[in-house]
Amino acid sequence: MSLRFILDPELTPELRTAIVALWVDVTNAGGAVGFVAPVTAEQVHTIADPTLAGIADGPDRLLLGYDGDRLVAMAIFTDPRFHLKPHLRVLTRVMVHPDTQGRGFGEALMREAERIARDLGLAALHVTVRDGLGLDRFYRRLGYREVGRWPAALRVAPGDDRDEILMWLDLTDARPDAVGVAQHRES
Repeated sequence: MSLRFILDPELTPELRTAIVALWVDVTNAGGAVGFVAPVTAEQVHTIADPTLAGIADGPDRLLLGYDGDRLVAMAIFTDPRFHLKPHLRVLTRVMVHPDTQGRGFGEALMREAERIARDLGLAALHVTVRDGLGLDRFYRRLGYREVGRWPAALRVAPGDDRDEILMWLDLTDARPDAVGVAQHRES
């Protein structure tokens, strides 16, 4: 079964609860989405609430993936909020529910994010990755390249500092699947 995607859904109280539940499940399964397990919904709300406010009231955009009626994937197109960077977005809080791992949902989510970014006329997507989990290999397979590292930037536990890997996907290339995208760009 493939994912059904929704961009910019209405952030109802029920959806907010489902997003936090997904975030908790992903974190507690070892996912690198801003916390270290174990985490509670109350703890996730400290980041989720302002993040969702940036979507509801600000320039950020939310992409959700559903398996049937169940929310199983999420990514946020985060605006850098800097006037010299209107041509790119940072993908944040990229996550797929742990019990759906191995079904290609992560790749499907990232391909949909790339498609949307191209349709929006963006020149690049940027992601940051916690080192030590092998996530950089996943992104490389999708065309992202490492453009830098912040050494020991992420303290996941006392004595366990991890590099933050900066990865970049150039959307200005002339790949065959990008042909015609310029016609759909918004001004």
